[in-house]
Amino acid sequence: MNALDSTTAPRWHFTNSLADLRCVLGIAALSLSLAGGLQGAASAHWPAWRGPDSNGSTAVGKHPVKTGTNALAWKVALPGKGGSSPIVWDGRIFLTTPAEGMDAVLCLDTSGQQQWLTKVGPESPPKHRTLGSSCNSSPVTDGKGIFAYFRSGHLVALERDGSIRWKINLSEKFGTEQLFWDQGSSPVLNGSHVILSRLHQGESWIAAFHKDTGVMEWKEPRNFKVPNENDNGYTTPVLFDHSGSKALLVWGADHLTAHSATDGKLLWSAGGFNPDATPYWPAISTPVIANGIAVVPVGRDDRPRQAQLQGIKLGGSGDVSATHRAWKRDDLGVFVTALAEYGGRVYLLRHRGEIVCLNPATGQTVWSEALPKDRAPFYASPLIANGVLYAAREDGVLFSAKVGDKFEFLGETPLGERVVSSPVPAGDTLLVRGDKHLFCLR
Repeated sequence: MNALDSTTAPRWHFTNSLADLRCVLGIAALSLSLAGGLQGAASAHWPAWRGPDSNGSTAVGKHPVKTGTNALAWKVALPGKGGSSPIVWDGRIFLTTPAEGMDAVLCLDTSGQQQWLTKVGPESPPKHRTLGSSCNSSPVTDGKGIFAYFRSGHLVALERDGSIRWKINLSEKFGTEQLFWDQGSSPVLNGSHVILSRLHQGESWIAAFHKDTGVMEWKEPRNFKVPNENDNGYTTPVLFDHSGSKALLVWGADHLTAHSATDGKLLWSAGGFNPDATPYWPAISTPVIANGIAVVPVGRDDRPRQAQLQGIKLGGSGDVSATHRAWKRDDLGVFVTALAEYGGRVYLLRHRGEIVCLNPATGQTVWSEALPKDRAPFYASPLIANGVLYAAREDGVLFSAKVGDKFEFLGETPLGERVVSSPVPAGDTLLVRGDKHLFCLR
């Protein structure tokens, strides 16, 4: 099977000849409408790593399902290797990347042409060169500014033209993050604040910086005594509504906490996720909220019998460990990939390619299926776009499957290089970052 190059489009495996015919007709129509770019009106904004609703899904768009010989709209060589995913806003694609030893933010237009590259400061090379990078965090935008965080500690705000609004170095101010792996939590936006969590073997906190000035407006400690490595956190805070106001859901250090998004104050806390005090359970996978339930991945499914999943009811105050635990599964979980929500159901992409659809109210499995297996695992989080789930395996094979009441495998395509970044919708196309290139599929 050939990998993608600038002249060879990906080959997808089709389930039947009728599907092939429908696909070819669909691609022809889509090609006319796109004219080589990302001009579809749907999914014009994907402003953050897990999308506008922090759930890894969108209900609109006509994204590639089964592609033929014209699947590759373009691919662009990147100046450096990164684990972050792109974000999209009004025909512009923003991506963090190392460039000539510097932390940088890259802007492309919808045809893959570079608009600007802004260097922020010296990068901090990753400890783990295979999977890690100096820029694992994805940027976030409100349409006016672009905000990015790097392993070096650089937190930067850029204007849409690439000029620097402000920048600070949190490592210089608070010391280097003490993490076994390389930093991964992405910033989130709420009102006038860009909010960041810093969970590590040291003073842990969440903090808010003013979007216009970079001034830290509040900082809330978040410290728990936990087994070795469990205080290492790579998750991203999730915004949700609490009693009519915005709140932040933070998972890490064997605790789920909710904080006011206005001032960071603790609203409630749930513990009891690790009663046996099992060590080496860093929080990597970000939870998802569905129908008033926070579905929380616990432990790790790259090791036998060390993966769990729990449902925590939102709301309450103080310690809700005993009152708000809706359900618990000790036979199911994930390792790195974030959970996705679509149509009121929660989807897990497990380390070896099993896809599980859950009822979030009860934790019961609706169905469980598996993608084609290989020695390579899955580190990139899944995307669900208009009922189609996309999953990128580490060896660079991208899979698609229709999900909902049942599972229908649709196809696969090799990208030819390692992928640990989450696929992103852009117009009616799909963006996938590899170790060396950014790919656009249609």
